[in-house]
Amino acid sequence: MKELIQIHNLSFSFGKQQVLAELTANFYASELTVILGRNGSGKSTLFNILSGMERLYKGEVLFGSQDRKHIKSGKNSGFRIGFMTQFHQTTFPFTVFDVVLTGRAAFSRFAPSQVDLDLVAENLRAFRLWHLKDKPYTALSGGERQLVLLCRILVQQPDVLLLDEPTNHLDLHYQVAVMEHLKRLVETGTTVVSVMHDPNLALLYGDRFYVMQDKKLHELEEKDPAVLLSTLENTYNVALTDVQHAGRTFIIPKRKPL
Repeated sequence: MKELIQIHNLSFSFGKQQVLAELTANFYASELTVILGRNGSGKSTLFNILSGMERLYKGEVLFGSQDRKHIKSGKNSGFRIGFMTQFHQTTFPFTVFDVVLTGRAAFSRFAPSQVDLDLVAENLRAFRLWHLKDKPYTALSGGERQLVLLCRILVQQPDVLLLDEPTNHLDLHYQVAVMEHLKRLVETGTTVVSVMHDPNLALLYGDRFYVMQDKKLHELEEKDPAVLLSTLENTYNVALTDVQHAGRTFIIPKRKPL
């Protein structure tokens, strides 16, 4: 296993409020790594640092041997990083096809090439969105927008894909479709790091797991169900129980007696 992303003593504060404190972790190549944790625990802050949207941090973040602060976007960068945030707003009624095509903007100097157009069509078809290609993006449902934005990132053919809640707003059918597609990308060499809320979806598809707690990342070992259960109970501050199915552990909340 090759350590592709290395984080050393990472700290970040909003004014006097410390969000991350000397966080150290490694993410490995060709794996789907999932970061779990409660709202406000610092997951999105870490995501913003990894994606390059936040640079005022202390410590070291390396992609391969390159400092994250020095990696530029575009086809000539040594590392191609794609990322999708949790929230996106637009007031312009661009077609779905054109929204996805903007993901190729850094790769074409003047006009889209046939390669660009083919990649857009390939990704829209992969998520069965081709019938929406001429529909205004602003007329889509929240789930459809989420899938279109994912396609916009995937046409960039990133080496590393960073996702903040990629299954947010999606029904069960599309949650499974997204996670299955991410697994296929990992099998072909893409490294995926994803922030997620649902432990069961994470445990079903992920290769490596972390929980964000006390301003740090703690690696989550799935092999021992008792340790897994205890760690998640402490992380989410809720009573849980585990269910074993097909050799895997799944987590459900304990209901309090009425």
